[in-house]
Amino acid sequence: MKLGVVGGGQLGRMLAQAALPLGIETKFLDPSAQSCAAAAGQLICAAYDDAEGIQQLSEGVSAVTFEFENVPPLTVEKLSQSLPAYPPANALATARDRWVEKSMFRDLGIDTPAFEKIDDQETLDAAVERLGCPAVLKTRTLGYDGKGQKVLRSTQDAAGAFAFLGSVPLIMESFVEFEYEVSCIGVRSASGDCVFYPLIHNEHRQGILYRSQPILNSSLQSQAESVVKKVMDSLNYVGTLAFEFFVKDDQLIANEIAPRVHNSGHWTIEGSATSQFENHVRAVAGLPLGSTETRGDVAMYNIIGKLPVIEKILAIPGVHLHNYGKSERAGRKIAHLTVTSESAEQLNSRCSQVEALLVNDLGV
Repeated sequence: MKLGVVGGGQLGRMLAQAALPLGIETKFLDPSAQSCAAAAGQLICAAYDDAEGIQQLSEGVSAVTFEFENVPPLTVEKLSQSLPAYPPANALATARDRWVEKSMFRDLGIDTPAFEKIDDQETLDAAVERLGCPAVLKTRTLGYDGKGQKVLRSTQDAAGAFAFLGSVPLIMESFVEFEYEVSCIGVRSASGDCVFYPLIHNEHRQGILYRSQPILNSSLQSQAESVVKKVMDSLNYVGTLAFEFFVKDDQLIANEIAPRVHNSGHWTIEGSATSQFENHVRAVAGLPLGSTETRGDVAMYNIIGKLPVIEKILAIPGVHLHNYGKSERAGRKIAHLTVTSESAEQLNSRCSQVEALLVNDLGV
């Protein structure tokens, strides 16, 4: 069996690495000849909406998926006319547009910050009057790792903010004074079977995910699973989906979904019986979903910009390095580390050693 993947970044690379032990090969469609997934499968170098490239991707594969939400939904829709294409194009279109996404949450009765659609500076000024400040202004499409956003701490910050973010459609959300951020990763099969990973506590630095750690036996687990299942069922979803939440007063407030495998779930490669990547491949390929049982205490760190001294990192027991083969560049995710252990105390000790090296080498 062969799986087609639209996108050739590190998520596609890790999907290919998870697929190979299942006897599934992969090929990718990506506009960059330097795509890091090319080391793990066949690369078709073409734009995501290139008709010939889409045709080449579809040839000889049994199913197709995508690795990030900046893929045009029309590409997935075209592929779905001849092949199983998951997650479905409507899920991709929903997650790409923050206004459509938040509107879906509201329609499903899921708690969200108050929000308004912004089409120009005039509607922005009116929204500031209604919602007040602080608030967060975001582009409706594109934008990630803190890009395409502006925090409005006072009404004065709204002046010129529409032009500042590119004079493109925006959404304004009331600022949530949250206690911490979590994500819940679920996987749904074509028959509607669902599995969930434990809630994940996420720590960001300069708008980029820095550290993720599963929270075992969280009191919010069942609430999170119910919300994620509601969204997946509504979208007739197939594959892995991540849902990011703010936590305030022991309640979950919806932030956003990612219709794909997710950075906060990278720890599942070593830390779960079945990783998020393998379960995504299983779902898309029509195979039974695997166990999401957590193995020991585990945490994940992104390596951003520059690789640390590999010998020092790997000298720490229980540390697993995933180098994406990408060139070093400020603000770029080029690798991640998973720290495994047999106890919380041991995990804390190993994480302290890792963080010292990351601070020394990266200045984060």
